[in-house]
Amino acid sequence: MRAILTPDVAINTGIVLLKPGRDLMPMFRERVLVCTMPRDMSHLPSGLVNDSSQPLLDEKSLAGFFNDDRVIKAAGGWEAHDAWVQKINACQLQKKDSYHHPHYTTLRTESGTVCLCYHDDNYCRENGLPESLESVAAGNMARWIIESACIQMGLGSDHRMTLPELCWWACLNDVTDLIPEAPARRVLRMPEEKPATGALKESRIQPERAAREVIQEAAEVVKAVINLAIDPESPESFMKRPKRRRLENEKYTRWVKAQPCACCNNPADDPHHIIGHGQGGMGTKAHDLFVIPLCRAHHDELHRDPVAFENKYGSQLELLFRFLDRTIGIGVIGIAKK
Repeated sequence: MRAILTPDVAINTGIVLLKPGRDLMPMFRERVLVCTMPRDMSHLPSGLVNDSSQPLLDEKSLAGFFNDDRVIKAAGGWEAHDAWVQKINACQLQKKDSYHHPHYTTLRTESGTVCLCYHDDNYCRENGLPESLESVAAGNMARWIIESACIQMGLGSDHRMTLPELCWWACLNDVTDLIPEAPARRVLRMPEEKPATGALKESRIQPERAAREVIQEAAEVVKAVINLAIDPESPESFMKRPKRRRLENEKYTRWVKAQPCACCNNPADDPHHIIGHGQGGMGTKAHDLFVIPLCRAHHDELHRDPVAFENKYGSQLELLFRFLDRTIGIGVIGIAKK
């Protein structure tokens, strides 16, 4: 158990008093760890907090965001969520002196999916879902979305996600408009919104843009690293033997360099231009669009023996196709807008 408590300090006697309440008393049956308040939890009220290392799970204002169908789809969809819950492999319906069958299954609710043993699964289907299990389902959904977002951005499943990182993931998946106003204001370091009360002169009204609108507008600007422009009547297309014009985009290659290695998923060091397959010869260096992220070890391995590399990790074209599919899917490459 973890909790936030407000101490009453008696300086002269050196005594600190805490009033945890009846629900938190079990914490003090043995020694407890006391630490200073983390900055990302300073806004939370006193009381029980989540045992997970993900502070975003304590953000009650994000409950609607994690339960939205568009967000669930961006994270992988209900089927992927069900598969994630199945790996819990423990009955999440805790009842005193309750029997648990040794085999487990999943049960979908309005808020998410829960893992239940066969006995409790039949009990819930016949008698309805306990209210406590709905909160467990919502917690499963939030944990899965956070973990999926971390994996999609190459941060690792055990990464401690921050609110700005969640906003960036929302930006990449076109769900920025679903971020609640309160968290959005904290990301932009705007003061907490205070509803107007009482009579107010019109001259004292100060219009202020919603934080959600500011984030959404910024997302549209930074979303695409490359905006493709289609020109079906380029001058070269009318020439019998046009001179090859190589596409160069340093902004894109810098972004590729910052992605996980296509072979080992560790941080990449280089944007590798495809060699072989008609690319990489004299005057035929691959376009900057035909690059994949590689760490230094795998980049050196590829250039030492491309054939052995492709036998071990797959064709460069296959790795490129997978990478481009992900790149276009998250909006890094988009169609140019007039």
